[in-house]
Amino acid sequence: SLIAAPDLPLFAHARARDEGAERAVTRLPTMAPSEEVVADYQTTRLSLKAHPLAFLRPILAERGFVKAADLRARKHRAMVQVAGVVLIRQRPGSAKGVCFITLEDETGVVNLVIWPDLMEKQRKVIMGARLMEVRGRVEYDDEVIHVIAQHLTDATPALHALADDLLPASLARADEVNRPLEGPRSAPHSGGHPRDVRIIPPSRDFH
Repeated sequence: SLIAAPDLPLFAHARARDEGAERAVTRLPTMAPSEEVVADYQTTRLSLKAHPLAFLRPILAERGFVKAADLRARKHRAMVQVAGVVLIRQRPGSAKGVCFITLEDETGVVNLVIWPDLMEKQRKVIMGARLMEVRGRVEYDDEVIHVIAQHLTDATPALHALADDLLPASLARADEVNRPLEGPRSAPHSGGHPRDVRIIPPSRDFH
């Protein structure tokens, strides 16, 4: 009879769909700690897990780079090497062309002073780097420690070691009104999921 006839495959598939048939669980690979930190920065601009420089510190230490927290132990006007993510660039009109940059590593911040002649020589690095390596001299002004920069290097490619999909940032254009950089302006992000913005968020630039 029709009642005793077996279900056709079409109806069996429909019933399984309605009942929510269980499927095999797909297990995604575990993210490395460095990738988790980069993902945090991409989506929330910070991470409670670690700082990006913490993962690069072993290599930086071998090369003689000093942590922000250890600068005070250095003698006045001693030559040092520091590295950090660029937080802020400032070039106030009252400073007569002097540029101030704040770097951040896993232990604190480093205040850079860049004289106008170095600004002219290394403008692209100064305005474009997201991760910066700096060689300069330590100077004390009461409780404030500055590093008077003598040479700067754009170390942004080192961030690629933290996440395979990290893309280099476009040039910051904080002073393009005063002196435009060559090349077309990058198109603004058109929306979508924050994870699609595959760079560490840009610095806050003022002039």
